[in-house]
Amino acid sequence: MPEISRFFGIVIKMYYEDHLPPHFHAEYGDHEAIININTLALIAGYLPHRALGLVAEWASLHQEELIKCWQKISSFQSPDKINPLE
Repeated sequence: MPEISRFFGIVIKMYYEDHLPPHFHAEYGDHEAIININTLALIAGYLPHRALGLVAEWASLHQEELIKCWQKISSFQSPDKINPLE
């Protein structure tokens, strides 16, 4: 599973051959959440409130890049890295 970005202890990943809707996985410590790229809504899982807020802020800044990563990974291409939240 390729790592797309990493910031403040949060790791953003996408899986090859993953199910729709387009989404990414955010891991923070022992927690993991799945976030819809189009709506930025939580699909499944849990992140502490502060971590989820940081992920939402990052994703809103990089939504177009996330869509491109999803398209690449759906075609079995390596996705580009996305700059972390600073």
